[in-house]
Amino acid sequence: MELDTIAAISTPMGEGAIAIVRLSGEEAFEIADKLFKGIGGKRLQDVASHTIHYGHMIDPKTLEIAEEVMVSVMKGPKTFTKEDVVEINCHGGLISVNRVLQLVLNYGARLAEPGEFTKRAFLNGRIDLSQAEAVMDLIRAKTDRAMNMALGQMEGRLSKLIGNLRQEILETLAHVEVNIDYPEYDDVEEMTHSLLIEKSTFVKKEIEKLLRTAQQGKILREGLSTVIVGRPNVGKSSLLNSLVQENKAIVTDIPGTTRDVIEEYVNVRGVPLRLLDTAGIRETEDIVERIGVERSRQVLKEADLILLVLNYADELTEEDENLFKAVEGMDVIVIVNKTDLPQKIKMDQVQQFSEKHKLVTTSLLEDKGVDDLEEAIAALFFEGSIEAGDMTYVSNTRHIALLNQALHSIEEALQEVEMGTPIDIIQIDLTRTWELLGEITGDSVHESLIDQLFSQFCLGK
Repeated sequence: MELDTIAAISTPMGEGAIAIVRLSGEEAFEIADKLFKGIGGKRLQDVASHTIHYGHMIDPKTLEIAEEVMVSVMKGPKTFTKEDVVEINCHGGLISVNRVLQLVLNYGARLAEPGEFTKRAFLNGRIDLSQAEAVMDLIRAKTDRAMNMALGQMEGRLSKLIGNLRQEILETLAHVEVNIDYPEYDDVEEMTHSLLIEKSTFVKKEIEKLLRTAQQGKILREGLSTVIVGRPNVGKSSLLNSLVQENKAIVTDIPGTTRDVIEEYVNVRGVPLRLLDTAGIRETEDIVERIGVERSRQVLKEADLILLVLNYADELTEEDENLFKAVEGMDVIVIVNKTDLPQKIKMDQVQQFSEKHKLVTTSLLEDKGVDDLEEAIAALFFEGSIEAGDMTYVSNTRHIALLNQALHSIEEALQEVEMGTPIDIIQIDLTRTWELLGEITGDSVHESLIDQLFSQFCLGK
């Protein structure tokens, strides 16, 4: 399939040292040659691949210099898209990069759709669908662990594992077909059932092993939605500032200062937290504060982790007890803050309420206890540390859903074998498992899904 030549700005918009306009397609060199004038007058079509050249972008109509540039030339198929690629490095101002982009669009290129460069890499067979999705995961990674996981998926770690499982199923189906085609042997049926049980059990265990990584992988990819809750003036905003290590939230002695939900991303021992500081949950006549309290209650329901803050210098109140009831059954770390002040809270009473939760004491004013809190967060979700670096993690919600469907399908096949169901019925479930696994890598997936996935990418990627 012949594709037209696309172009887009591949660096973030705004002021910077450089900006890059990328072209990909059969006419990439031809279009660039119309506009680029380099030292020595060489055409870009004639220079060696993977080289960079200094010169100017010239508007052919006016012959005016549009921009001073460095142009990288990469000839297919040894490129990201497997097509001819030109990258024009220009100054990083908004005017300069848009001027260069407009020139290449005026002289034959089409503006790329979001994610279209990566989509072409997929369509041209350079990467599969799971690797393409890992490109966006890499861009969005907020911790080293998340980045390493995305790199592993980009290198094809998950693809290889899925490919091996699909091959195992395919070979099993082929063996079954041979046995069915040669029924003259007495032990054919016994051999077939034995083979199906062995191979299906192996595939089932491998899928289960992948799904066991799903919680950690999803956390690394998307971050933990972490809500800080507590009565007003217990130190919630101070906790946010301590974890973020910046003064993002206003800290005062006046209850009700935080009127809305404040959101920040923070890296805690390699665990990305989407940290939400909420308005203190209490009954109030203040209309604005009341709206903030309602928003706090809403985010509480959607949280992965609750950091419930109590005041060491206050007795446990009915509002505190109501908060314990509100977070019952959730992952909670109880933080008793302000240990630098005289104690009024009864710790045995706190322990009674928080017997199912981890309990940490802090003095955020004196920067004490934050390390213990970070360790508790990591231990709660990763048992203190993540698995070895060569572990294959599943983090994508789409992949997890497909693996669960594949597991259900292979389990049905195993049940049918045990029940003595005819082989051709069992084959349907095995084939369905094979197809579902293929949807992860894009070997068996609808075009509409591909379009939807790549539309979520940023422009120029």
